[in-house]
Amino acid sequence: MSDFVDGTAFNHEQGNRARKLFAAVVLAALDDAIADDKKYGNGPEQIARWARSRDGREVLTCAGIDPNERVVKGMMEFVGKGVRTSVALSREESERRQAAELAQQAEAA
Repeated sequence: MSDFVDGTAFNHEQGNRARKLFAAVVLAALDDAIADDKKYGNGPEQIARWARSRDGREVLTCAGIDPNERVVKGMMEFVGKGVRTSVALSREESERRQAAELAQQAEAA
């Protein structure tokens, strides 16, 4: 019985690692599209083309992301903002965005 539990836990952990690997591929694709947007001005179109492609849908699915049109539009918006994924996911950026939101709410009141 303990062998079954150990095997199941191992398989679950392997699945989580694979999902994280594919998520890293998605983040790299977003960064590439941001770089294309800065260099050529076509980043949102590039990420949309990739996300709608067969390979892109497969990678998104393996990363645990449903490859629907809403996701594609969100990725296009993210690329349009031009903030690299490493910066967007950092604590400092999150705190800065929250402070800006609070300042906007204070101005509106």
